[in-house]
Amino acid sequence: MSKPTVREVALDALLKVEKNQAYSHLLLNDTLKKSGLDRRDAGLLTELVYGTIARRLTLDFYLQPFLKKPRKLDAWVRVLLHLSVYQMVYLDRVPDRAVVHEAVTIAKKRGHQGISGFVNGVLRQVQRKGLPNIEEIADPLEAASIQTSHPRWLLASWKEQYGLETAIAMASANNVPPDVTLRVNTSKADVREVIEGLGNEGIEVRRGSVAKEALVVEKGNVFKTNAFAEGLFTAQDESSMLVAGVLAPQPGMRVLDACAAPGGKTTHLAELMNGEGNVQAYDLHKHKVKLINEQVERLGLANVTAQALDARKLSEEEISPADRVLVDAPCSGFGVIRRKPDMKWTKSEADVRAIASIQLEILKSASTTVKSGGLLVYSTCTVDKTENEQIVRTFLGNHPEFQVDPTMKQRLPETVQEKGRFNDYGLTILPHDFATDGFFITCMRKAEAGRPEARILEGLPQKSRFWISGQD
Repeated sequence: MSKPTVREVALDALLKVEKNQAYSHLLLNDTLKKSGLDRRDAGLLTELVYGTIARRLTLDFYLQPFLKKPRKLDAWVRVLLHLSVYQMVYLDRVPDRAVVHEAVTIAKKRGHQGISGFVNGVLRQVQRKGLPNIEEIADPLEAASIQTSHPRWLLASWKEQYGLETAIAMASANNVPPDVTLRVNTSKADVREVIEGLGNEGIEVRRGSVAKEALVVEKGNVFKTNAFAEGLFTAQDESSMLVAGVLAPQPGMRVLDACAAPGGKTTHLAELMNGEGNVQAYDLHKHKVKLINEQVERLGLANVTAQALDARKLSEEEISPADRVLVDAPCSGFGVIRRKPDMKWTKSEADVRAIASIQLEILKSASTTVKSGGLLVYSTCTVDKTENEQIVRTFLGNHPEFQVDPTMKQRLPETVQEKGRFNDYGLTILPHDFATDGFFITCMRKAEAGRPEARILEGLPQKSRFWISGQD
């Protein structure tokens, strides 16, 4: 039996994502390991799978005039058509004739003569008649939904929160493949040393645009280098790197990470502490605690302890008060759609409401572990205000011993200070702001024992006294 082509492998991967509700990034990683594809085909496979998933709604629109009964199509035929039209529309270097030929060949292998003829006929019509015009859609929101390939309900929610122009910009950014970004392990090496070392191994990188520890990979597989094996860096998005700096742990402190897996922020905190003090990392799942420990071991960190525990039950445990507490809460993940495009098709408005109640519960429980005068950071990788500002507002209203820390902004890079979206409750980074993941970060300080309780929510002017907004 002949080895499957890259497009056959892509078709199988897309079907698994759709049928099994598998996470595209996890399934793709597994597929790449098992496929035996060379580097060039591995890159094409990644583009085909992510691109076809990301553009699904647009591809449906393009195919609609050429399909009489689309709902009666077998799943593999529909996905094969999506995969083929994606290449015809978005991949200039692949000739249309090659796309059609490959699709017909796959259809013959998987179906019968009638199916291959059908696939050939549809794709030939697309070539001959051209694509329907999205600009002819009268409803601006519907047009934006089709153009950016995002569910209408999601764009409507972002429109309400940020305005249509920003919602479209955010959705468009989600369709741009993300860079591979690295966080240098500053407890072992400085950024310049890592750049030089990677260069000696044939890897080209540049400095990040936001976080000072960040490098962006331009060429090469960094995860097969000696530098990676030696723990000189780990993969992390630049927005995510900002969280540890905002929490500002100091050597010798006791730090608690309530929702720690897979360990990116945990290890960053430990690195900033230069191996002194302790970072206590918790996660709900035992198998994810294993991931934390693997990161800790590779990076050579001796000041991290990890264990399985439901963060909603922290208040029930006998935990010594911590100087710094991080709640990087589970969320809808709408800030990382560019990395996990399938989530925009699997999440719903009900999911946002459900996760918000869990976030508030975790924040409430974790807050009991903060010592007097200590800091509590709440962060998410979503851009939905229901999970961000509203959670913080509700929490502060019920916990007068906490207030938003007015010095938080000073601990952020200058670029973020100047252009970040600040308001009374924290910082929001949208995907198109810095070409990073969408993120929300806030820092709250617990009043010191014996001092009057501070309530910042009462009597605030319309423009916050704590935040100077770079973008309203």
